[in-house]
Amino acid sequence: MTHSPLAATSPKPIGLDIREANGVYLTDASGRSYIDLISGIAVSNLGHRHPAITEAIRSQAGDYLHAMVYGEYVLKNQTAFAQQLASHLPPTLQCIYPTNSGSEAVEGALKLAKKYTGRTSILAFQNAYHGSTHGALSVTGNDQLKQGYGPLLPEVHHLVFNEPLSIQLINRQTAAVIIEVIQGEAGVVTAEPDFLQALRNRCTETGTLLIFDESQTAMGRTGTLFAFEPYNIIPDILVLSKALGGGMPLGAFIASHEIMNVLSHNPALGHISTFGGHPLSCAAGLAHLNALMTENLMQAVEQKEQLFRAYLQHSKIREIRGKGLMLAVELGDTSFRERVCDAAIAGGVITDWFLFCDTAIRIAPPLVITENEIRKACDVLLQAIETS
Repeated sequence: MTHSPLAATSPKPIGLDIREANGVYLTDASGRSYIDLISGIAVSNLGHRHPAITEAIRSQAGDYLHAMVYGEYVLKNQTAFAQQLASHLPPTLQCIYPTNSGSEAVEGALKLAKKYTGRTSILAFQNAYHGSTHGALSVTGNDQLKQGYGPLLPEVHHLVFNEPLSIQLINRQTAAVIIEVIQGEAGVVTAEPDFLQALRNRCTETGTLLIFDESQTAMGRTGTLFAFEPYNIIPDILVLSKALGGGMPLGAFIASHEIMNVLSHNPALGHISTFGGHPLSCAAGLAHLNALMTENLMQAVEQKEQLFRAYLQHSKIREIRGKGLMLAVELGDTSFRERVCDAAIAGGVITDWFLFCDTAIRIAPPLVITENEIRKACDVLLQAIETS
């Protein structure tokens, strides 16, 4: 048996040998193209190899790559990216700490909450996913994913999502509550407005920091730049990643200057990242954000959601959950879902499932997907459902 020098992450990876990507299509070594319905897990919101993003990367690579650990030098694209991102955020979310990933952004957010409040207890939610590093895994709400990795962070407890009674557990010993506005890996479960408002009120009442993890939901995926916008509720700390870098590794945790400044002293360098806000990633992130805003893609997200809902009509589909281009097609059975995903890939459409909901198919295509491509992808999915 020949072993790859690359570490495995699952017993059954998709295993496609991808050689090229463009728009909503991935092409394998045989020259076959596939419609990408998952965007590298909510990353390629503008599609693969968007010309503005690739040009920004080329331009920055011609100037310099890594220059210094984050925070020591003034780097043009890092500064421009932070300024542009801040211009789309509320006044209390104007201080941005760039990272390499969502897990790192969560780690920074948890440290920040503890340092600012002087408290040690963290509350999260059942079936939440916040990353795989030790702190991020600690607030992730699935015990099976944690097997073999304990002990994790102490004083972490999990509440019931959308259950108003559970928020009474928030008290003056709670440093922070971390929540996804839409739980992604739970199978796309959306927060109820009244619940989220009650959570905001309880955090304010107890002096607890409210952290929104928008790693999957931000950058237009749900039809607005950030999924929290329609709720008219503002977190104390915002976590971003995935689509933030336009295909390059980039995350961020964001707060007010007052909150964020506690990381800079007692001790100095209280949070350090060698590659956080890498010049190439920030160049790509800036180009991605500018293109997202100027190409008016978010205005069509709801219409494209409705197209998926309209085309995906089948007696074996139990429901379609979600918002915008972040959908879960519930089939109700794991082995059936596995067969459907395999058949879809064989038919030229890439989809998968959710970490904590393996009975549903993930639908999260690039926002640039056209009506014709939606119809074509849905035809393949329906055929896969019919024959599996």
